[in-house]
This record gives sequence, C-alpha cells and structure tokens, in this order.
Amino acid sequence: MTAKILTVDDSASIRLTTRVTLSNAGYTVTEAVDGIDGLNKLKEGEYDLVVTDLNMPNMDGLTMIRELRKLPAHTGVPVIFLTTESDGELKAQAKAAGATGWLTKPFDPESLVKIARKVLGK
Repeated sequence: MTAKILTVDDSASIRLTTRVTLSNAGYTVTEAVDGIDGLNKLKEGEYDLVVTDLNMPNMDGLTMIRELRKLPAHTGVPVIFLTTESDGELKAQAKAAGATGWLTKPFDPESLVKIARKVLGK
C-alpha cells in the first residue's frame, strides 16, 4: 500500500516541489495551505507522514503539531518540518511538540525522499 503524505505550506512553489518529489518516489500526496487547512485534512483522513512549514498565516506549523498530537488517531504520525528556520531553540520547541525531523529550505529533493523513507520505514 502506498504511504499517504500530507504537505502543509503556504508557498505554492514549495507545495509543488514537495508534491512532485514525493509523488515521483511513489507516495500519495495531499496538500494543505496552512496549519488550519492541514489540521482539517488530518481530521478528515489518515496520513502516514506530515511534512509542514513552520511560518504560515492563520496557524503556524508548531501550533498545528501541538493540536495534531491532541488527536488520538494521530499521536504517532511522524512530522517533518520543512522550513527556512534553523534556530536551535525552534528545533527544540518542535521536538517537544512532537516533530520527528527537520529539513531546511531550500531543500535537496533526495534528502526529503531519504527522510520520508526513513521515518516511514519504506
């Protein structure tokens, strides 16, 4: 069965790049435009992995993860941050909120696929 990945980013170009990269690696990708949209899509379906930006309008990635971890069906879903931020304090906050990994933009598509395979075990 194909792993389902939710990408959450307010940048259309980043959503396109992540979708193409992950689709070409054989994953099924659903896109969300911000944390609220992402959380709504998570409540509607099941995903094997979430790749999210940190800085977004309406709801940022950190808040979205905190809300996601409150949902019993999604407590174990791995979350990778894909962001321009590289601050150690933010990484610590993300890890505390339940993030699994961190990839800095601009990103190497191969690195994203490698991390996805690692956290999905596929």
